[in-house]
Amino acid sequence: MPTVRETYIENRFRVQPNHANNNETLHGGNLMKWLDEIGAMAAMRFAGETCVTARVNELDFERPIRIGDIALVEAYVYDAGRSSVHVALRAWREEPRTGEAEKTTESSFTFVAIDEDGSPQPVPELTAESEEGKRLRERALEADY
Repeated sequence: MPTVRETYIENRFRVQPNHANNNETLHGGNLMKWLDEIGAMAAMRFAGETCVTARVNELDFERPIRIGDIALVEAYVYDAGRSSVHVALRAWREEPRTGEAEKTTESSFTFVAIDEDGSPQPVPELTAESEEGKRLRERALEADY
């Protein structure tokens, strides 16, 4: 059975002018795409199957990420159903020269595991064996997306 910690994925994206809106900050649609991609990777690592987005839960943009900043995106599986996989997602604005970071976005997405024909597939049971895995899972469950 996969553990919470084994599904953890983190990625960084340098925000370029082509990612920006009229305010010279990261376009929300670009950040949503990055959240979706990293979230799907965590879901597939857990399920061992292709996973598709079924639901985006509450998604708040708390502060902007400017051109030249780094968007740091984190994802991990915190819960699962029969064929659904619940992934916690967070993003930060990171200053590339200092590493100073502040959280900008938090959400959870639900993915469904599918086979080659697009039919839902069962997923394994999720375990949280380590203290870090338990902490991550509790944080996501308490967030009540």
